[in-house]
Amino acid sequence: MSAENDALLTEEATRLRLAVGRLSRRIRIDGGDSLPPLQLSALSTIALHAPLRLSELAKREAVTAPTMSRVLGALDDQGLVVRTPDPQDARGVLITLSDSGRARLDEIKTHRTALVARRLSKLDPRQREVIRAALPAIEALLEDDD
Repeated sequence: MSAENDALLTEEATRLRLAVGRLSRRIRIDGGDSLPPLQLSALSTIALHAPLRLSELAKREAVTAPTMSRVLGALDDQGLVVRTPDPQDARGVLITLSDSGRARLDEIKTHRTALVARRLSKLDPRQREVIRAALPAIEALLEDDD
């Protein structure tokens, strides 16, 4: 790759990082979420992969087990998760969403989607088409390199 291509790639990466970060922050601010980001992320991960052990959830969220234990304690205090004994290991527990956890997560997702839709509606049709066309590439950035 040439130095010119390296510079262009770095500029694109910088602009994308800043735009995605700022949009994400704006959605959190405008959404007025009552859940901190790690709690919300943990709820989303549990919804996708439950039942999970604490260690599995911590690994998926890239945090330590003690940190995840505190997050789960806060979610449990709010009645958003259910802990049940792991039938494979008497010392372990499995974590799933409670009905209220699922309802809260759905409410937050619906509200955030509406916020993004409002922002998209302010763009002209050509800009929206460019975003629509870029979505597969942006989604590909989320795939693991495994």
